[in-house]
Amino acid sequence: MPWDYSAKTTDLLERLNAFFDRYIYPNEARYHAEMDAFRRAGNAWQQPAVVEELKVIAREQGLWNMFLPHEYRGVPGISNLDYAPLCEVMGRVSWSSEVFNCSAPDTGNMETLERYGTPAQQDRWLGPLLDGKIRSAFLMTEPAVASSDATNIQCDIRRDGDHYVINGRKWFSSGAGSPHCAIYIVMGKTDVDAPRHAQQSMVLVPANTPGVKVERHISVFGYDDAPHGHMEISLTDVRVPVDNILLGEGRGFEIAQGRLGPGRIHHCMRSIGAAERALEMMIDRLQTRIAFGKPLADQSIWHERIAESRCMIDQARLLTLNAAHRMDTVGNKAAQAEIAMIKVVAPNVSCKVVDWAIQAHGGAGVSQDFWLAEAYAHQRTVRIVDGPDEVHRRAIAKLELAKRTAARAARGGQAG
Repeated sequence: MPWDYSAKTTDLLERLNAFFDRYIYPNEARYHAEMDAFRRAGNAWQQPAVVEELKVIAREQGLWNMFLPHEYRGVPGISNLDYAPLCEVMGRVSWSSEVFNCSAPDTGNMETLERYGTPAQQDRWLGPLLDGKIRSAFLMTEPAVASSDATNIQCDIRRDGDHYVINGRKWFSSGAGSPHCAIYIVMGKTDVDAPRHAQQSMVLVPANTPGVKVERHISVFGYDDAPHGHMEISLTDVRVPVDNILLGEGRGFEIAQGRLGPGRIHHCMRSIGAAERALEMMIDRLQTRIAFGKPLADQSIWHERIAESRCMIDQARLLTLNAAHRMDTVGNKAAQAEIAMIKVVAPNVSCKVVDWAIQAHGGAGVSQDFWLAEAYAHQRTVRIVDGPDEVHRRAIAKLELAKRTAARAARGGQAG
């Protein structure tokens, strides 16, 4: 590799893996038992006690807020490259990132507030988020339009004196189900007559503002993802002070682009962590199950799948780390091709490896007795969130076409 992890990240990685071995893996069954008890009692939207207990330990061990790219009020920053392997570890257990205050969408929202928020906005919302006292949600996607094109957004944000009045409907608002969710970042249109990418704005909306209503939770392949959740939310004549706008009117698309770049690195490395764990589970199962007189691991088809899994995972990891390195050294805009490529590659690789692991487990693989069904549901979803595969492939193709057009122009229009 042309880059190495810093001494800081090497230390964090060692301590994070030790934390998982001692606290996360042994408590997976307890976490699901607590959530199942909540569901049987009729209210899944509660925080499992085990998560709160482990937060205290993680904070004591300095494994807290490891994601911030810049130093903020005494919280040291970390590069995208150095944070990436930590994300991979947290991707091995879906709920683990909250233990370290490093879960989405909070990380993206905190980065947004740190980068674009006013001091007053940071005091009110960023401080409590960094302290783990509250959680947040990001309201961008809408049910009535193709939200893969963010310029389609219809949520209306109109100025009325010293307030903005918001009307619209959002869905797949991840994190809004948490009992500690206190603040939404809402994207909508403030000027439909402005240029296409200057119509959108982002405003801060406290979750308890009159006119905000959580209509329902949306399951994903049958999973409710409680207590985090993916909620459909209506906003009816919601009034917030004009001071709640982020950066200024017409800057919403700009903020979204700045927010999503690092988030895609995080998603991709968590996907790689899930794929790595699925491969381990696949191999363990193949070596301990006998079919047709010999271990499944001796069947040639599984040799192919194990080898292909290793190749794909390592390729995806290197591609993602390269994107992180590019973001750190030349910036998000110059690294847009690398970011788009990893967002296509990593979740597709993870889907394939998890699928093979499910196949290796047979009927057990699609049951609730193993983590794999949940992992597949999540990894398949990642192919859509933060831009579907098709959008990123389109971006990659446009960049490649422009590259060749420029190369031909430099040679006087000759091909070859």
